[in-house]
Amino acid sequence: MSGRVGVVDVAVTETILTRLRDEAARAHPDETCGIFLGRDGQITQVCTAANVHPTPATRFEIDPQALVDAWRAARVGEAHVIGYYHSHPVGEAVPSAADRAMASGDGLVWAIVAQGEVRFWRDGAAGFEALSYSVVDG
Repeated sequence: MSGRVGVVDVAVTETILTRLRDEAARAHPDETCGIFLGRDGQITQVCTAANVHPTPATRFEIDPQALVDAWRAARVGEAHVIGYYHSHPVGEAVPSAADRAMASGDGLVWAIVAQGEVRFWRDGAAGFEALSYSVVDG
């Protein structure tokens, strides 16, 4: 857990954390990516997406159809799109210069997976802010 003491920003299951690590390992040497669905700060679903960026070893772009499908599913279900994830096959689980350039300041959660570590960030108006997380049953 990282971030501010006593404040938990994201709740996630160990199953989801394991899935993120496994996806990153399978995609290596390319970046994996996808979408989080959830509610009230809890990630309840992971929607894997194809990385359609022309240079997937160093950048990611979530398949636009996966984004449309996730937002459509969120409109009719209980869960909402609360964020995105991707991996860094080389480097750390921190936003890269490319990540910062892509950021929109929309307040959604980003997870970055690198070297088996998963870290969470909020894409805020002032840039990325590290988020703490708790592992919950689910």
